[in-house]
Amino acid sequence: MAKKEKITYVDDGRSLADMSGVDAGAGKFFGSTPSYSTGREKWRTFWGAFRMMLLPTLAVCGGMVVLFALMYLIFWLAQ
Repeated sequence: MAKKEKITYVDDGRSLADMSGVDAGAGKFFGSTPSYSTGREKWRTFWGAFRMMLLPTLAVCGGMVVLFALMYLIFWLAQ
């Protein structure tokens, strides 16, 4: 079994991290790499994800409406 190398961290007292070695950030994400998917594929992917999220979203919203109506009724009767 090989021994693991112990890492020693050195605190130089700075409150901010040194970000000089970081690349451009978001510029790398939105680079000049071409998209290999067509507009039709992107459109189908969007609607597929939308259909998968629609029913759970409606269920959560419906539950919140029922909870609100129940609490409204309880506080209205408590007056």
